[in-house]
Amino acid sequence: MVYILIGTGFEEIEALTPVDLLRRAGVEVRTVGLNGRTVYGSHAIGVECDMVIGELDVSDAEMIVLPGGLGGVASIRGCGMALEAVKAVYEAGKYVAAICAGPTVLADLGILSGKRATCYPGQIPNMRDAVVVENAACVTDGKIITGTSAGTAAAFALALIEALRGADAARAIADQIVIR
Repeated sequence: MVYILIGTGFEEIEALTPVDLLRRAGVEVRTVGLNGRTVYGSHAIGVECDMVIGELDVSDAEMIVLPGGLGGVASIRGCGMALEAVKAVYEAGKYVAAICAGPTVLADLGILSGKRATCYPGQIPNMRDAVVVENAACVTDGKIITGTSAGTAAAFALALIEALRGADAARAIADQIVIR
């Protein structure tokens, strides 16, 4: 199971592209609303989440994903249950993924300490002691996957698929949606 944390002000493309492409690849995905079941993104698009944070049990998690968007990231930072879920998934040796400003949450939690990662260029100063790889669409370091921005959402989602289902599955989805 992949859980995607959705907080008010999230970047829609960074949350919904992974949901869409992972589901196309046959991966079970649940969106988790941090501010209720219906959560509005940074462009006023409302998303009806599959569950609310109080219902989340990460014991079956293969991966947890943190979309960016400054408001969405602030929502994650302000939600103790969300932060505990991220730590629990990481400590269980499962995948933790974040895009745009999302990786700064991982940095704050110490998850990126000494790890290769990327983020939105303006957030680099907030990456603490991560080894920041600039100008990369996404970076995988062990069980940590990070992406740069809304413009790399498809590449990020394909990296998630590759991690969970292999390179052939990621290529099949890229072909299906005609990535150029």
